[in-house]
Amino acid sequence: MIRRNAMKAMGAVALGLALSVSGAAEAQQQQRQKFTWWYGLTGQLAEVMENYCKNFNASQNEFEIVCTGQGTYDQALQNTIAAFRANQQPTIVQVYDVGTADLMLSGQYVPARELMANNGYRVDWNNYIPSIGNYYATREGEMLSFPFNSSSAVMYWNKGAYRSVGFENPPATWEEVEKAARALKAQGHACPIALDFDSWAAWEQFNAIHNQPIATKENGFGGLDAQLVVNDLFRKHANNLLAWYKEGLIQVRTPQSGGLLPAFASGECAMMMGSIANHVGIGRTAKQGLEWTVGMLPLYQGYTRTNSMVGGASLWVLKGRPAAEYKGAAAFLNFIAQPAQEMFMVQNTGYIPVTRSGAQAVVDSGFYQQPQNAGREVVMQSLTYTPPGPNSRGIRLGNFTQIRALYATEMQAAFSGQKTMDQALDSIVSEGNKLLRRFEQTYRGKQLP
Repeated sequence: MIRRNAMKAMGAVALGLALSVSGAAEAQQQQRQKFTWWYGLTGQLAEVMENYCKNFNASQNEFEIVCTGQGTYDQALQNTIAAFRANQQPTIVQVYDVGTADLMLSGQYVPARELMANNGYRVDWNNYIPSIGNYYATREGEMLSFPFNSSSAVMYWNKGAYRSVGFENPPATWEEVEKAARALKAQGHACPIALDFDSWAAWEQFNAIHNQPIATKENGFGGLDAQLVVNDLFRKHANNLLAWYKEGLIQVRTPQSGGLLPAFASGECAMMMGSIANHVGIGRTAKQGLEWTVGMLPLYQGYTRTNSMVGGASLWVLKGRPAAEYKGAAAFLNFIAQPAQEMFMVQNTGYIPVTRSGAQAVVDSGFYQQPQNAGREVVMQSLTYTPPGPNSRGIRLGNFTQIRALYATEMQAAFSGQKTMDQALDSIVSEGNKLLRRFEQTYRGKQLP
């Protein structure tokens, strides 16, 4: 009886200790300062974003980041605008590159430098790769948001197919692309080049690497009164693409007709232009035995290459949240800027490092020597080919999502024979400038920082 009572007492003590430990853990969890992050990615990339949050929460006991996917980039921005009106905005939001002007002019953010300094972090802002950091910076070069998932455009090409027509390396010029495509067509290859109507690679990046403007006022960096332009080189190029399409050298593969990535990964189409972020997806879905790699976007003969532009998104810290949340935001943004976390991004996505130290860590790790990563270093060479200039720094134009949609609509009209290419290009300029004037009117009296 005594022994049984003693065992009961010991059990009660053990249970009490367990409850005490559980209670302490729960109390510690409750004591963590929560803050929120909204991101605009889906699928496998959304899983990576969630893992960032889990890793940060596991790395320390002071803060807890609560992460919520908002669907697409555009949905994330629109949902944030609606949340501001209800005074329910998140602490941090992921905004894609072309939403940068909207955030800058809204004034509803805490500048990156101010946030980190106020919370005791010393940041080497020069560590950010210039062609990336400058996109999210003021005219004086001060970054307002934090570069995060970044990319640029490259050419994907089928090594086996092009080797059969005498090309051991990716075509460096559009003249070589035309020659190779015609040779492939002569061999019976039905789809030498796959094309869609996404303006990012086909128009925006094309102009950047050829040092040509897409708009006046340094592509909008110089003021809201910028106007779209179609320079003579792109007009020539767009007409060339249409002529090659009619000749059967190009097939159109929009998302509605299957998309570029599946067309290339299956081996059906021998070349495509797209984001380096597609590299992982192609590697996972490529037909067995497909030999492929990437090269820099081709250049027309007689032009000197300049750097390509950054794509992707940055993280903005928003105004109107409690001061304690900003401590957590600063800690998280410091966390993701560490080389180990940049390596995590590179290993799990097709995105690239955004800092010099992160880029060096990737090189030192031997990442690019691994067979599945072959060619991914090309995008870093493209982004840093020259220091960013007025035509290759980026695009700072309002309503640019609508302008991209306009580009797609007009190119579709040209390729379907509803308009000549010159008529389509003229319409992009005239209708696009109406969108720019509408944006200028919305922010009348304001200046881009």
